[in-house]
Amino acid sequence: MLSSRIVPCTLRLNKLMNRTGTDCLCVIDRDAVPNELKDTFEEHRSFDKSFDSSVSCFKAPNVEQPVVYAPVPELTDYDDVRSYQEAAKNSIKKAVKAGFQTPLLFVPKVKRFPQAELCTILGALEQLYVPIQLREAGSCKDPSVTTLNVQIDDPKAEEIIKEAMILEAGRFVARDIGVGDPERMTPLQVEKYIKPLFDKLSVNVVSDTKVLEKEYPLFAAVNRAADAVERHRGRIIFLEYKPPKPAKKTLMLVGKGVTYDTGGADIKAGGVMAGMSRDKCGAAAAAGFMHVVNELQPDDIHVVAALCMVRNSVGEECYVADEVITSRAGLHVRIGNTDAEGRMCMTDALCRMKELVVEKNLPDPHLFTIATLTGHAFISAGEGQSIAIDNSVAHREDHARRLQAAGQAFGEPFEVSILRPSDFAFNAGKVIGEDLVQANNAPSVRTPRGHQVPAAFMIKASGLDKHGLDSKKPIKYTHIDIAGSAGEHPAMPTAAPLVSLVKTHLQN
Repeated sequence: MLSSRIVPCTLRLNKLMNRTGTDCLCVIDRDAVPNELKDTFEEHRSFDKSFDSSVSCFKAPNVEQPVVYAPVPELTDYDDVRSYQEAAKNSIKKAVKAGFQTPLLFVPKVKRFPQAELCTILGALEQLYVPIQLREAGSCKDPSVTTLNVQIDDPKAEEIIKEAMILEAGRFVARDIGVGDPERMTPLQVEKYIKPLFDKLSVNVVSDTKVLEKEYPLFAAVNRAADAVERHRGRIIFLEYKPPKPAKKTLMLVGKGVTYDTGGADIKAGGVMAGMSRDKCGAAAAAGFMHVVNELQPDDIHVVAALCMVRNSVGEECYVADEVITSRAGLHVRIGNTDAEGRMCMTDALCRMKELVVEKNLPDPHLFTIATLTGHAFISAGEGQSIAIDNSVAHREDHARRLQAAGQAFGEPFEVSILRPSDFAFNAGKVIGEDLVQANNAPSVRTPRGHQVPAAFMIKASGLDKHGLDSKKPIKYTHIDIAGSAGEHPAMPTAAPLVSLVKTHLQN
Protein backbone atom coordinates (compact mmCIF):
# COMPACT_ATOMS: atom_id res chain seq x y z
CA MET A 1 0.00 0.00 0.00
CA LEU A 2 1.49 3.32 -1.13
CA SER A 3 -0.06 5.16 1.83
CA SER A 4 2.12 3.23 4.29
CA ARG A 5 5.20 4.81 2.70
CA ILE A 6 3.84 8.36 3.04
CA VAL A 7 2.28 8.62 6.51
CA PRO A 8 4.69 10.18 9.05
CA CYS A 9 5.22 6.96 11.05
CA THR A 10 4.17 3.34 11.32
CA LEU A 11 0.56 3.05 12.50
CA ARG A 12 -0.07 -0.11 14.54
CA LEU A 13 -3.22 -1.49 16.09
CA ASN A 14 -2.62 -2.58 19.68
CA LYS A 15 -4.15 -5.93 20.50
CA LEU A 16 -5.86 -6.67 23.82
CA MET A 17 -3.88 -4.46 26.16
CA ASN A 18 -0.55 -5.83 24.93
CA ARG A 19 1.73 -2.88 25.53
CA THR A 20 4.97 -4.46 24.38
CA GLY A 21 6.92 -1.99 22.29
CA THR A 22 5.18 1.11 23.66
CA ASP A 23 6.93 3.73 25.79
CA CYS A 24 4.02 5.87 27.01
CA LEU A 25 0.23 5.77 27.31
CA CYS A 26 -1.82 8.65 25.85
CA VAL A 27 -5.31 9.18 27.26
CA ILE A 28 -7.67 11.91 26.03
CA ASP A 29 -11.18 11.03 27.28
CA ARG A 30 -11.98 11.20 30.99
CA ASP A 31 -14.82 8.75 30.35
CA ALA A 32 -12.58 6.18 28.66
CA VAL A 33 -9.73 5.76 31.13
CA PRO A 34 -8.18 2.25 31.30
CA ASN A 35 -9.32 0.41 34.45
CA GLU A 36 -5.84 0.20 35.96
CA LEU A 37 -5.49 4.01 35.74
CA LYS A 38 -8.85 5.05 37.20
CA ASP A 39 -7.68 5.21 40.84
CA THR A 40 -4.62 7.25 39.84
CA PHE A 41 -6.78 9.69 37.87
CA GLU A 42 -9.11 10.14 40.83
CA GLU A 43 -6.16 10.75 43.11
CA HIS A 44 -4.83 13.48 40.79
CA ARG A 45 -8.25 15.10 40.67
CA SER A 46 -8.33 15.23 44.45
CA PHE A 47 -5.42 17.66 44.66
CA ASP A 48 -5.28 19.22 41.15
CA LYS A 49 -8.36 21.15 40.06
CA SER A 50 -6.81 21.68 36.62
CA PHE A 51 -6.26 17.97 36.00
CA ASP A 52 -9.15 17.65 33.51
CA SER A 53 -8.38 20.91 31.74
CA SER A 54 -4.62 20.80 31.14
CA VAL A 55 -2.04 18.45 29.66
CA SER A 56 -0.03 16.42 32.16
CA CYS A 57 2.56 13.66 32.16
CA PHE A 58 3.06 11.40 35.18
CA LYS A 59 3.90 7.94 36.40
CA ALA A 60 1.17 5.62 37.69
CA PRO A 61 1.99 2.95 40.30
CA ASN A 62 0.50 -0.05 38.49
CA VAL A 63 1.61 0.51 34.88
CA GLU A 64 5.11 0.42 33.45
CA GLN A 65 4.83 3.28 30.99
CA PRO A 66 4.46 6.98 31.84
CA VAL A 67 1.02 8.44 31.17
CA VAL A 68 0.23 11.50 29.04
CA TYR A 69 -3.21 12.94 29.74
CA ALA A 70 -4.52 15.55 27.28
CA PRO A 71 -8.21 15.78 28.15
CA VAL A 72 -11.03 16.62 25.80
CA PRO A 73 -12.60 19.74 27.38
CA GLU A 74 -16.09 19.87 28.81
CA LEU A 75 -18.25 19.94 25.69
CA THR A 76 -21.15 22.28 24.98
CA ASP A 77 -24.02 21.59 22.61
CA TYR A 78 -22.09 23.45 19.92
CA ASP A 79 -18.76 21.62 20.03
CA ASP A 80 -17.95 19.11 17.32
CA VAL A 81 -15.63 16.17 16.74
CA ARG A 82 -12.66 18.51 16.33
CA SER A 83 -12.45 18.54 20.13
CA TYR A 84 -11.21 14.94 19.96
CA GLN A 85 -8.81 15.74 17.14
CA GLU A 86 -7.31 18.59 19.13
CA ALA A 87 -6.98 16.46 22.25
CA ALA A 88 -5.19 13.77 20.25
CA LYS A 89 -2.87 16.39 18.78
CA ASN A 90 -2.11 17.76 22.24
CA SER A 91 -1.34 14.31 23.61
CA ILE A 92 1.08 13.52 20.79
CA LYS A 93 2.67 16.96 21.02
CA LYS A 94 3.40 16.34 24.70
CA ALA A 95 4.66 12.80 24.00
CA VAL A 96 7.08 14.09 21.36
CA LYS A 97 8.34 16.89 23.61
CA ALA A 98 8.87 14.38 26.41
CA GLY A 99 11.00 12.25 24.09
CA PHE A 100 8.71 9.26 23.61
CA GLN A 101 8.91 7.44 20.29
CA THR A 102 6.33 4.64 20.45
CA PRO A 103 3.27 6.05 22.26
CA LEU A 104 0.06 4.09 22.72
CA LEU A 105 -3.02 6.23 22.12
CA PHE A 106 -6.28 5.08 23.69
CA VAL A 107 -8.90 5.93 21.07
CA PRO A 108 -12.34 6.52 22.61
CA LYS A 109 -15.66 5.44 21.18
CA VAL A 110 -18.07 8.37 21.50
CA LYS A 111 -21.82 7.96 21.06
CA ARG A 112 -22.32 11.64 20.23
CA PHE A 113 -19.67 11.57 17.49
CA PRO A 114 -19.78 8.26 15.57
CA GLN A 115 -16.63 9.15 13.61
CA ALA A 116 -14.57 10.12 16.66
CA GLU A 117 -12.29 7.07 16.37
CA LEU A 118 -11.15 7.88 12.84
CA CYS A 119 -10.95 11.61 13.59
CA THR A 120 -8.87 11.02 16.73
CA ILE A 121 -6.30 9.02 14.78
CA LEU A 122 -6.20 11.65 12.04
CA GLY A 123 -5.62 14.32 14.68
CA ALA A 124 -2.67 12.39 16.11
CA LEU A 125 -1.14 11.82 12.67
CA GLU A 126 -1.61 15.48 11.79
CA GLN A 127 0.46 16.47 14.81
CA LEU A 128 3.28 14.19 13.65
CA TYR A 129 3.60 15.88 10.25
CA VAL A 130 6.99 17.51 9.66
CA PRO A 131 7.25 20.13 6.87
CA ILE A 132 9.00 18.96 3.74
CA GLN A 133 11.81 21.52 4.04
CA LEU A 134 12.73 20.26 7.52
CA ARG A 135 12.58 16.63 6.44
CA GLU A 136 14.84 17.28 3.49
CA ALA A 137 17.27 19.36 5.54
CA GLY A 138 17.30 16.85 8.39
CA SER A 139 17.03 19.73 10.83
CA CYS A 140 14.00 18.72 12.91
CA LYS A 141 15.13 19.10 16.54
CA ASP A 142 12.45 17.03 18.27
CA PRO A 143 12.87 13.23 18.36
CA SER A 144 10.42 11.64 15.99
CA VAL A 145 7.72 9.12 16.77
CA THR A 146 8.60 5.94 14.91
CA THR A 147 5.43 3.98 15.70
CA LEU A 148 2.04 5.29 16.72
CA ASN A 149 0.22 2.48 18.53
CA VAL A 150 -3.54 2.84 18.85
CA GLN A 151 -6.00 0.89 20.95
CA ILE A 152 -9.54 0.84 19.58
CA ASP A 153 -12.42 -1.02 21.19
CA ASP A 154 -14.30 -1.62 17.96
CA PRO A 155 -14.77 -4.73 15.79
CA LYS A 156 -13.95 -2.58 12.78
CA ALA A 157 -10.67 -1.37 14.26
CA GLU A 158 -8.49 -2.68 11.43
CA GLU A 159 -10.73 -1.01 8.84
CA ILE A 160 -10.48 2.27 10.75
CA ILE A 161 -6.68 2.01 10.78
CA LYS A 162 -6.55 1.29 7.06
CA GLU A 163 -8.86 4.19 6.28
CA ALA A 164 -6.84 6.55 8.47
CA MET A 165 -3.66 5.62 6.62
CA ILE A 166 -5.21 6.24 3.21
CA LEU A 167 -6.72 9.58 4.22
CA GLU A 168 -3.59 10.74 6.03
CA ALA A 169 -1.39 9.87 3.05
CA GLY A 170 -3.55 12.16 0.90
CA ARG A 171 -3.45 14.89 3.54
CA PHE A 172 0.33 14.44 3.81
CA VAL A 173 0.69 15.14 0.07
CA ALA A 174 -1.58 18.17 0.37
CA ARG A 175 0.41 19.52 3.33
CA ASP A 176 3.73 19.05 1.54
CA ILE A 177 2.56 21.12 -1.42
CA GLY A 178 0.74 23.66 0.74
CA VAL A 179 3.53 24.24 3.26
CA GLY A 180 6.37 24.36 0.72
CA ASP A 181 7.95 27.82 0.64
CA PRO A 182 7.90 29.95 -2.54
CA GLU A 183 11.10 28.34 -3.84
CA ARG A 184 10.65 24.77 -2.59
CA MET A 185 7.24 24.51 -4.23
CA THR A 186 7.49 26.59 -7.38
CA PRO A 187 5.25 25.39 -10.23
CA LEU A 188 8.17 23.39 -11.60
CA GLN A 189 8.96 21.85 -8.22
CA VAL A 190 5.31 20.88 -7.71
CA GLU A 191 5.44 19.05 -11.04
CA LYS A 192 8.60 17.21 -9.96
CA TYR A 193 7.00 16.30 -6.62
CA ILE A 194 3.76 15.10 -8.23
CA LYS A 195 5.01 12.87 -11.04
CA PRO A 196 6.59 10.04 -8.99
CA LEU A 197 3.52 9.87 -6.73
CA PHE A 198 1.06 9.36 -9.55
CA ASP A 199 2.87 6.95 -11.83
CA LYS A 200 -0.35 4.87 -12.07
CA LEU A 201 -2.45 7.84 -13.17
CA SER A 202 -2.39 9.78 -16.38
CA VAL A 203 -0.31 12.93 -15.85
CA ASN A 204 -0.35 15.67 -18.49
CA VAL A 205 1.48 18.96 -17.92
CA VAL A 206 0.73 22.06 -19.99
CA SER A 207 3.68 24.44 -19.58
CA ASP A 208 4.52 25.78 -23.02
CA THR A 209 4.00 29.54 -22.95
CA LYS A 210 2.47 29.71 -26.41
CA VAL A 211 0.03 26.90 -25.65
CA LEU A 212 -0.99 28.55 -22.39
CA GLU A 213 -1.52 31.90 -24.12
CA LYS A 214 -3.70 30.28 -26.78
CA GLU A 215 -5.67 27.75 -24.75
CA TYR A 216 -5.63 29.19 -21.21
CA PRO A 217 -5.41 32.95 -21.78
CA LEU A 218 -6.65 34.07 -18.36
CA PHE A 219 -4.12 31.78 -16.66
CA ALA A 220 -1.41 33.03 -19.06
CA ALA A 221 -2.11 36.63 -18.07
CA VAL A 222 -1.35 35.85 -14.41
CA ASN A 223 1.73 33.88 -15.50
CA ARG A 224 3.16 36.66 -17.69
CA ALA A 225 5.47 38.27 -15.13
CA ALA A 226 6.67 34.97 -13.67
CA ASP A 227 7.31 33.46 -17.10
CA ALA A 228 10.57 35.40 -17.38
CA VAL A 229 12.02 33.28 -14.55
CA GLU A 230 12.31 29.65 -15.63
CA ARG A 231 11.77 28.07 -12.21
CA HIS A 232 8.68 30.25 -11.65
CA ARG A 233 6.98 29.51 -14.96
CA GLY A 234 3.38 28.44 -14.59
CA ARG A 235 1.90 25.13 -15.63
CA ILE A 236 -1.40 23.31 -15.42
CA ILE A 237 -0.96 19.74 -14.21
CA PHE A 238 -3.79 17.42 -15.26
CA LEU A 239 -4.19 14.17 -13.30
CA GLU A 240 -6.68 11.55 -14.48
CA TYR A 241 -7.96 8.30 -13.03
CA LYS A 242 -9.98 6.01 -15.32
CA PRO A 243 -11.91 3.27 -13.52
CA PRO A 244 -11.72 -0.40 -14.56
CA LYS A 245 -15.49 -0.54 -15.13
CA PRO A 246 -17.71 1.84 -17.11
CA ALA A 247 -17.98 5.06 -15.11
CA LYS A 248 -21.25 5.94 -13.43
CA LYS A 249 -19.99 9.27 -12.08
CA THR A 250 -17.40 11.86 -13.10
CA LEU A 251 -15.59 14.16 -10.67
CA MET A 252 -13.52 17.04 -12.04
CA LEU A 253 -11.51 19.20 -9.64
CA VAL A 254 -9.76 22.48 -10.47
CA GLY A 255 -7.39 23.69 -7.77
CA LYS A 256 -5.92 27.15 -7.31
CA GLY A 257 -2.16 26.73 -7.07
CA VAL A 258 -0.72 30.21 -6.67
CA THR A 259 2.74 29.42 -5.34
CA TYR A 260 3.23 33.01 -4.25
CA ASP A 261 0.85 35.94 -4.46
CA THR A 262 2.41 39.38 -4.48
CA GLY A 263 -0.89 40.82 -5.65
CA GLY A 264 0.73 41.67 -8.98
CA ALA A 265 0.48 45.29 -10.09
CA ASP A 266 -2.19 45.80 -7.39
CA ILE A 267 0.51 44.83 -4.94
CA LYS A 268 -0.19 43.60 -1.43
CA ALA A 269 1.18 46.51 0.61
CA GLY A 270 1.33 47.20 4.32
CA GLY A 271 2.81 43.88 5.38
CA VAL A 272 -0.05 41.66 4.20
CA MET A 273 2.03 39.68 1.68
CA ALA A 274 3.61 37.37 4.27
CA GLY A 275 2.04 33.93 4.23
CA MET A 276 1.02 34.09 0.58
CA SER A 277 2.92 30.92 -0.25
CA ARG A 278 -0.18 29.20 1.20
CA ASP A 279 -2.25 30.43 -1.74
CA LYS A 280 -1.72 27.06 -3.42
CA CYS A 281 -3.67 25.02 -0.86
CA GLY A 282 -6.60 24.49 -3.24
CA ALA A 283 -4.38 22.71 -5.75
CA ALA A 284 -2.68 20.94 -2.85
CA ALA A 285 -6.03 19.58 -1.63
CA ALA A 286 -6.90 18.43 -5.17
CA ALA A 287 -3.56 16.61 -5.39
CA GLY A 288 -4.18 14.97 -2.02
CA PHE A 289 -7.65 13.91 -3.16
CA MET A 290 -6.14 12.30 -6.24
CA HIS A 291 -3.73 10.40 -4.01
CA VAL A 292 -6.72 8.95 -2.14
CA VAL A 293 -8.35 8.08 -5.47
CA ASN A 294 -5.15 6.33 -6.50
CA GLU A 295 -5.27 4.29 -3.27
CA LEU A 296 -8.99 3.44 -3.32
CA GLN A 297 -9.14 2.70 -7.07
CA PRO A 298 -12.94 3.12 -7.27
CA ASP A 299 -14.59 0.75 -9.73
CA ASP A 300 -16.89 3.16 -11.51
CA ILE A 301 -15.86 6.75 -10.75
CA HIS A 302 -13.87 8.73 -13.30
CA VAL A 303 -11.78 11.49 -11.69
CA VAL A 304 -9.82 14.35 -13.28
CA ALA A 305 -7.94 17.11 -11.48
CA ALA A 306 -6.30 20.25 -12.84
CA LEU A 307 -3.67 21.85 -10.61
CA CYS A 308 -3.30 25.44 -11.78
CA MET A 309 0.22 26.22 -10.60
CA VAL A 310 1.29 29.81 -11.15
CA ARG A 311 3.10 32.63 -9.36
CA ASN A 312 1.42 36.04 -9.29
CA SER A 313 4.60 38.05 -9.66
CA VAL A 314 5.04 41.78 -10.10
CA GLY A 315 7.30 43.31 -12.75
CA GLU A 316 7.47 44.92 -16.14
CA GLU A 317 5.54 42.04 -17.75
CA CYS A 318 2.76 41.75 -15.19
CA TYR A 319 -0.84 42.06 -16.27
CA VAL A 320 -2.62 45.21 -15.13
CA ALA A 321 -6.11 46.53 -14.50
CA ASP A 322 -8.05 47.73 -17.58
CA GLU A 323 -6.64 45.01 -19.84
CA VAL A 324 -9.33 43.14 -21.78
CA ILE A 325 -8.52 39.45 -22.19
CA THR A 326 -10.58 36.90 -24.09
CA SER A 327 -11.21 33.78 -22.02
CA ARG A 328 -11.08 30.24 -23.40
CA ALA A 329 -14.89 30.36 -23.59
CA GLY A 330 -14.66 33.42 -25.85
CA LEU A 331 -15.79 36.13 -23.43
CA HIS A 332 -14.04 39.49 -23.22
CA VAL A 333 -12.95 39.99 -19.61
CA ARG A 334 -11.82 43.38 -18.34
CA ILE A 335 -9.34 43.17 -15.50
CA GLY A 336 -10.34 45.16 -12.43
CA ASN A 337 -7.78 43.98 -9.89
CA THR A 338 -4.66 41.87 -10.43
CA ASP A 339 -4.94 40.58 -6.86
CA ALA A 340 -8.05 38.67 -7.94
CA GLU A 341 -5.77 36.21 -9.74
CA GLY A 342 -7.32 33.05 -8.29
CA ARG A 343 -10.42 33.16 -10.45
CA MET A 344 -8.22 34.01 -13.42
CA CYS A 345 -5.94 31.03 -13.05
CA MET A 346 -8.80 28.52 -12.61
CA THR A 347 -11.47 29.68 -15.07
CA ASP A 348 -9.96 28.41 -18.31
CA ALA A 349 -9.17 25.01 -16.76
CA LEU A 350 -12.79 24.91 -15.55
CA CYS A 351 -13.86 25.67 -19.11
CA ARG A 352 -11.69 22.79 -20.36
CA MET A 353 -13.36 20.43 -17.88
CA LYS A 354 -16.75 21.56 -19.16
CA GLU A 355 -15.63 20.90 -22.74
CA LEU A 356 -14.50 17.37 -21.84
CA VAL A 357 -17.89 16.66 -20.29
CA VAL A 358 -19.67 17.75 -23.46
CA GLU A 359 -17.23 16.26 -26.00
CA LYS A 360 -17.07 12.84 -24.32
CA ASN A 361 -20.60 12.85 -22.89
CA LEU A 362 -19.16 11.99 -19.48
CA PRO A 363 -21.69 10.45 -17.07
CA ASP A 364 -23.10 12.33 -14.08
CA PRO A 365 -20.45 15.06 -14.12
CA HIS A 366 -19.68 17.28 -11.13
CA LEU A 367 -17.11 20.07 -11.47
CA PHE A 368 -15.36 21.79 -8.57
CA THR A 369 -13.09 24.73 -7.98
CA ILE A 370 -11.14 24.63 -4.71
CA ALA A 371 -9.26 27.73 -3.62
CA THR A 372 -8.02 29.96 -0.83
CA LEU A 373 -9.86 32.61 -2.79
CA THR A 374 -11.18 35.45 -0.65
CA GLY A 375 -10.63 37.18 2.66
CA HIS A 376 -14.38 37.63 2.60
CA ALA A 377 -14.81 33.87 3.05
CA PHE A 378 -12.46 33.99 6.02
CA ILE A 379 -14.36 36.72 7.84
CA SER A 380 -17.74 35.29 6.82
CA ALA A 381 -17.18 31.71 7.96
CA GLY A 382 -14.37 32.26 10.45
CA GLU A 383 -11.16 30.33 10.93
CA GLY A 384 -11.62 26.58 10.54
CA GLN A 385 -14.63 26.59 8.22
CA SER A 386 -14.86 26.20 4.44
CA ILE A 387 -17.65 27.65 2.31
CA ALA A 388 -19.46 25.63 -0.37
CA ILE A 389 -21.41 27.31 -3.17
CA ASP A 390 -23.45 25.16 -5.60
CA ASN A 391 -24.63 26.19 -9.03
CA SER A 392 -28.31 25.62 -9.83
CA VAL A 393 -27.77 22.03 -10.97
CA ALA A 394 -25.82 20.94 -7.90
CA HIS A 395 -28.19 22.90 -5.67
CA ARG A 396 -31.13 20.90 -7.03
CA GLU A 397 -29.49 17.79 -5.55
CA ASP A 398 -28.79 19.59 -2.25
CA HIS A 399 -25.11 18.82 -2.75
CA ALA A 400 -23.61 21.56 -0.57
CA ARG A 401 -25.73 20.45 2.37
CA ARG A 402 -24.54 16.86 1.94
CA LEU A 403 -20.95 18.10 1.83
CA GLN A 404 -21.67 20.13 4.95
CA ALA A 405 -23.04 17.04 6.74
CA ALA A 406 -19.90 15.06 5.87
CA GLY A 407 -17.70 17.91 7.04
CA GLN A 408 -19.55 18.14 10.34
CA ALA A 409 -19.14 14.40 10.93
CA PHE A 410 -15.44 14.27 10.05
CA GLY A 411 -14.09 17.52 11.47
CA GLU A 412 -14.05 19.69 8.33
CA PRO A 413 -17.06 21.98 8.87
CA PHE A 414 -18.66 23.95 6.05
CA GLU A 415 -20.91 26.94 5.75
CA VAL A 416 -23.20 26.99 2.72
CA SER A 417 -23.74 30.07 0.58
CA ILE A 418 -26.28 30.57 -2.19
CA LEU A 419 -25.76 32.34 -5.51
CA ARG A 420 -28.10 35.28 -6.17
CA PRO A 421 -28.85 37.30 -9.33
CA SER A 422 -26.85 40.21 -7.91
CA ASP A 423 -23.68 38.07 -7.95
CA PHE A 424 -23.93 37.70 -11.71
CA ALA A 425 -24.96 41.31 -12.22
CA PHE A 426 -21.85 42.42 -10.32
CA ASN A 427 -19.62 40.78 -12.96
CA ALA A 428 -21.52 42.10 -15.98
CA GLY A 429 -19.58 44.20 -18.50
CA LYS A 430 -19.97 47.93 -18.01
CA VAL A 431 -18.96 49.31 -21.42
CA ILE A 432 -19.09 48.26 -25.05
CA GLY A 433 -16.37 45.73 -25.85
CA GLU A 434 -16.39 43.82 -22.56
CA ASP A 435 -18.59 40.92 -21.54
CA LEU A 436 -17.43 40.59 -17.97
CA VAL A 437 -15.57 42.51 -15.31
CA GLN A 438 -13.14 40.27 -13.45
CA ALA A 439 -13.33 42.17 -10.13
CA ASN A 440 -13.74 45.57 -8.60
CA ASN A 441 -10.71 47.41 -7.21
CA ALA A 442 -11.59 46.94 -3.54
CA PRO A 443 -10.54 44.04 -1.29
CA SER A 444 -13.11 41.25 -1.06
CA VAL A 445 -13.60 42.05 2.65
CA ARG A 446 -14.97 45.44 1.63
CA THR A 447 -17.09 44.04 -1.19
CA PRO A 448 -20.69 42.99 -0.53
CA ARG A 449 -21.03 39.25 -1.20
CA GLY A 450 -17.30 39.13 -1.74
CA HIS A 451 -17.01 35.33 -1.73
CA GLN A 452 -20.11 34.61 -3.84
CA VAL A 453 -19.20 37.01 -6.67
CA PRO A 454 -16.07 35.07 -7.80
CA ALA A 455 -18.13 31.86 -8.15
CA ALA A 456 -20.59 33.70 -10.38
CA PHE A 457 -17.69 35.07 -12.42
CA MET A 458 -16.22 31.62 -13.02
CA ILE A 459 -19.60 30.23 -14.07
CA LYS A 460 -20.01 32.98 -16.65
CA ALA A 461 -16.41 33.23 -17.86
CA SER A 462 -16.12 29.45 -18.35
CA GLY A 463 -19.44 29.12 -20.17
CA LEU A 464 -20.93 26.93 -17.44
CA ASP A 465 -23.96 29.21 -17.38
CA LYS A 466 -24.98 27.52 -20.66
CA HIS A 467 -25.33 24.22 -18.78
CA GLY A 468 -28.02 25.06 -16.28
CA LEU A 469 -31.18 23.27 -15.25
CA ASP A 470 -33.04 23.56 -18.56
CA SER A 471 -30.07 22.99 -20.89
CA LYS A 472 -29.43 19.90 -23.01
CA LYS A 473 -26.46 18.99 -20.80
CA PRO A 474 -26.91 20.22 -17.19
CA ILE A 475 -23.58 20.20 -15.34
CA LYS A 476 -23.19 20.29 -11.57
CA TYR A 477 -20.60 22.73 -10.25
CA THR A 478 -19.50 23.58 -6.73
CA HIS A 479 -17.05 26.28 -5.71
CA ILE A 480 -15.29 25.66 -2.39
CA ASP A 481 -13.53 28.60 -0.74
CA ILE A 482 -11.05 27.31 1.84
CA ALA A 483 -9.57 30.66 2.87
CA GLY A 484 -10.77 30.05 6.42
CA SER A 485 -9.97 26.35 6.67
CA ALA A 486 -6.70 25.77 4.78
CA GLY A 487 -4.50 26.72 7.73
CA GLU A 488 -3.16 30.18 8.42
CA HIS A 489 0.61 30.61 8.64
CA PRO A 490 2.35 29.70 10.96
CA ALA A 491 -0.01 26.77 11.61
CA MET A 492 0.38 23.75 9.35
CA PRO A 493 -1.90 23.36 6.31
CA THR A 494 -4.97 21.29 7.13
CA ALA A 495 -5.59 19.69 3.69
CA ALA A 496 -9.28 20.68 3.97
CA PRO A 497 -11.65 19.78 2.35
CA LEU A 498 -10.07 16.47 1.33
CA VAL A 499 -11.81 14.20 3.85
CA SER A 500 -15.24 15.72 3.25
CA LEU A 501 -14.92 15.28 -0.51
CA VAL A 502 -13.80 11.68 -0.10
CA LYS A 503 -16.70 10.89 2.21
CA THR A 504 -19.26 12.64 0.02
CA HIS A 505 -18.13 11.37 -3.37
CA LEU A 506 -15.94 8.29 -3.04
CA GLN A 507 -17.21 6.42 0.01
CA ASN A 508 -20.82 7.52 0.43
